[in-house]
Amino acid sequence: MTALHLKFLLKRGALLAAANWPAIVVQFVAETTLQVLLGVPLIGAAILVTVMLGADVGEVMRGGVREMFTTIASALLSEPVALVAFITAFLIVMLGGSVLMFLVKGGVVEVLLAANDDAGPIEREPLTIALVHRASRFTLERFMSGCGRLFRRYLALGFILMGGYALSAGAYLAVVMYGYRAAGNRVLIIEWTVVAAAAAVLLVVWITLVNFVYLLLQIAMAHDDTGLGDAVRAVWRFVHAEFRPVAMVFLVMLALAVAATFASALAWSGVGLIAFVPLVGLAVFPLQIVALIVRGLAFEYLGLTALGAYLTLYAGHASRGAESFDRSHVPSSPLGHPA
Repeated sequence: MTALHLKFLLKRGALLAAANWPAIVVQFVAETTLQVLLGVPLIGAAILVTVMLGADVGEVMRGGVREMFTTIASALLSEPVALVAFITAFLIVMLGGSVLMFLVKGGVVEVLLAANDDAGPIEREPLTIALVHRASRFTLERFMSGCGRLFRRYLALGFILMGGYALSAGAYLAVVMYGYRAAGNRVLIIEWTVVAAAAAVLLVVWITLVNFVYLLLQIAMAHDDTGLGDAVRAVWRFVHAEFRPVAMVFLVMLALAVAATFASALAWSGVGLIAFVPLVGLAVFPLQIVALIVRGLAFEYLGLTALGAYLTLYAGHASRGAESFDRSHVPSSPLGHPA
């Protein structure tokens, strides 16, 4: 795959995402709704831990959802009933919010499918407002149609994904806990700490690959209008035939996501320093809200750009496969040439 081809592919994905910006907003709202819903059991459990165990609420509420969940669960280990109640409430909210995400994803993929089919070679034309408008296919009717058409399939696929997450996290925790128990002295504990850190990195890499396959399966199910079994086979053929361009797009988008994460972390730390300045720190809260919105929209845009690029590759692969199938079934004349 040449660098020029990769450039056009990424440009097309970026244009498809920008032209259908309402899909970015809808997906961002759904993601934010999930985060807010997850905050309800976390805040309740944090108050419980503070009242029952005398913990510092600031320490309990520090970090993201994952860090807060770990801190609260660790603090409630001495109270099994409260721990079970907290985990149950968290899982119920997470399942409900995830169902909303699966529903919204069907509409988003449906819109990108229509945009990719109708946009033409926009990646090879000069960038203009009219060009971006030509690739716009977001309508409420099309979005809702995609939600209804793909919801059941995406729901089943999403539950399989969540099961994979649970098994992966369980395996990682089991390895770490067994290793610490097996370590009999300080030297072994230090060595196993390094191993545990490496295992955490491997877990992140594994989850990234799982999410990548999950996205390809969503594309195959939507494009081919097929079930999970046929989608798995279609994705296997697609990756086998288009391995290099798919890998290049994956690596570029991964690098962009990592760079955006570091940039947002630096910006967030800079805003945090302002919070310690008297009076001026009062203006930090609105800045933090704006920063969170911009960050969320930027990551959603990157995600839809990757979706558009993979969708372009998959549609081209499927089209070539259909043409090859048609040629192989054309009746031949007695001389051996197509009739």
